[in-house]
Amino acid sequence: MGIDISTEMTTFAIVDIRGNIIAEDSFVTTDFANVNQFVSKLTDSMMELMEANGGFMTVRSVGISCPSANFLTGSIVNSPNLPWKGTIPLAAMMRDRLGLAVAVANDAHISALGECSYGTAHGMEDFIVVCLGVGFGSCFFSRGRGHRGFRGFAGEIGHACVIDHGRKCGCGKEGCLEAYCAAHGIIETAKEVMSESHEPSLMRDIEHLTPRTITECCEKGDKLAIEVYRRTGYILGIGLANYASIIDPQVIIVTGGISKAGKWLMDPTRESFEEHVFGNMRGSIKIVPSIMNNREREVLGAAALAWTIPEYSLFK
Repeated sequence: MGIDISTEMTTFAIVDIRGNIIAEDSFVTTDFANVNQFVSKLTDSMMELMEANGGFMTVRSVGISCPSANFLTGSIVNSPNLPWKGTIPLAAMMRDRLGLAVAVANDAHISALGECSYGTAHGMEDFIVVCLGVGFGSCFFSRGRGHRGFRGFAGEIGHACVIDHGRKCGCGKEGCLEAYCAAHGIIETAKEVMSESHEPSLMRDIEHLTPRTITECCEKGDKLAIEVYRRTGYILGIGLANYASIIDPQVIIVTGGISKAGKWLMDPTRESFEEHVFGNMRGSIKIVPSIMNNREREVLGAAALAWTIPEYSLFK
């Protein structure tokens, strides 16, 4: 089974060895402020789905994608965007309730695994995946393997400082890339752009701005909305250029809801990237959107993780 725990929805699916989704279901993550209640809801729902599709005994193992998760410990650690704080030993909690092998990994690492197994990075060994949404996650593959680092926190480019004493980030630091290029940061930039000018803008009439509504304003020719993504892309391009200058990837794959901003974000990002990347790499690293559906990629990536762990069951 592959499970995607996002800040909004939790999706779980039974997946076969060829990557076919046999059955899936979901529920709202934020309905459960208590993590024990969340885990009970998830395991009960999983059992129902298993029994309706071949039975519990047909499931080999479980893989879970989650923000701020650490594969080495199987825990969610100090997530700034989930309702549960501190260290949550999710793999152990799930294993105790299910009696199956459970692996948990950071959602960015799962995205990269999904892209490598079924998507844009299929057949590649050296690439970067960045996830732009409520948060800003990333993972890089080197010589065909996802790099996790000594403590399991590698790839946290979203919490690299790009502006000294800049905006406060959800992680507690100031000036993080996430504070400018994830959803909340883009909305903050929109407010700044509108405060600097009296120029008319469709954004002024929107009560609840989101990256999606800002993109819609861009499509209608709104100059201030276009400026929002120009500034966002400029900072994102610097962050990705620094990342690429260290990693030397074949490609950078952009995923997540904000990637749907399309050319309004990607054109200024690529321009800034080429301006700031190490000269010997200039013109040779592509920045491309994922070809996979976001939800499908996370579930399939989580299932691919499940296949990598030894089979284990208290009931077989």
